[in-house]
Amino acid sequence: MKISIKAVFKNISIFLMFFTFVSLSAMLFTFEQTNSYIKTDILKDQKDIINSLRMIDKKDVELALIQYNGKSTDLQYQVNKLRELYEYDITGNYILGNSQEYLSDLDKLSSAIDDFNTKAYTYYKSSKKNVEQTKTELDKSHIVLENRINSLLFKNMEYDSQKFSFMIQITIATFVIVLLLSIWYYTRLKKIYNDIAYLQSPSKSKKDYEICTIEADAISIRMKKKPDVKDNPSNIDPITKINNHKGLITEYGEKKNFKENNFTSVTVLEVDNFSKTNRAFNQEFSQAALKKIAYTISLFEQATDVIGRTDYNQFTVILSRETKDKAYKDMEAIREAISELKFVTQTKVPVQITVSGGFFIKPNNVVLANAMEEAKKILRFAQQGEKNRIAQKRDMEGVHI
Repeated sequence: MKISIKAVFKNISIFLMFFTFVSLSAMLFTFEQTNSYIKTDILKDQKDIINSLRMIDKKDVELALIQYNGKSTDLQYQVNKLRELYEYDITGNYILGNSQEYLSDLDKLSSAIDDFNTKAYTYYKSSKKNVEQTKTELDKSHIVLENRINSLLFKNMEYDSQKFSFMIQITIATFVIVLLLSIWYYTRLKKIYNDIAYLQSPSKSKKDYEICTIEADAISIRMKKKPDVKDNPSNIDPITKINNHKGLITEYGEKKNFKENNFTSVTVLEVDNFSKTNRAFNQEFSQAALKKIAYTISLFEQATDVIGRTDYNQFTVILSRETKDKAYKDMEAIREAISELKFVTQTKVPVQITVSGGFFIKPNNVVLANAMEEAKKILRFAQQGEKNRIAQKRDMEGVHI
């Protein structure tokens, strides 16, 4: 089955979008890891701050309180900063689902900091009589707070380990997908390149080369010249130099899969002025008329069309068009062009040669021979009325031939 270049490049654009999304995800993960390092540094800074709060000299109470106020405020500020950083933790919030646990730990840390700040303030304001008791309470509060910070540090490491494990799985899966897609696209792009190379220099390519893409096949068909009698004279009508019945069937077999979404019309045209049984003109005139008619039909022929002389005064025209209406209009144009041809007999008498036709839209499940028979039935209906017209199947509704 031939591939579509348009579909390949459409899929490549989707692949590039996917690759961009993966790259963006990797960038966000890197940003998350940076934030994780910042969170670890903040927790370490908090340990240093609480240790320094315990070491403030009480000899100058006012100076001690100023230092205490600055350091205690900084502790709460650091907690708020941890909350803000976690808002950007997409993996933790939406994939691992540990947001409630982490935020709960931050609340506990904030409470422990408040308790430690209170005990520290009481210690620095206490008199000499109560200094031992307040110092003991401060030490206990310090131990609780330090344990909270250590717990967060360990959990932060655990979260990072989970993220890393998750990202390893995603990275492996992404690598496999990208590798398979790259191989898949490489094979198709190679086929496209080979087709283009063949079209560029067909004479240098192998004669048995099989085109792999729909678009290249279309170009190849357009590039092909008309069949030469010398190539296969059994397929060519010797008078008109177009396909005979055998050549029509053969060429249609080569082109029928091209533009599968198009409608295929089969029209049988018959000359109104003469036939096998009605030899109204001599042989020379009749053959000259057939040649002109064949040439006129060929002027309307497109790359996907097939024409042929299939009987003494009959021509079969197979069109491939986007719509049924366009196919019918093109057949009408052919009929009108034939009717406008100028003919003169040997006795200098002008003659108007006309054709009648049976137009039939061929369904995909109907073979060409049956479609031609249907077109001939419609042709016979067209010949019952006025000549020089193209009849369709819908014109025969209610009429039995």
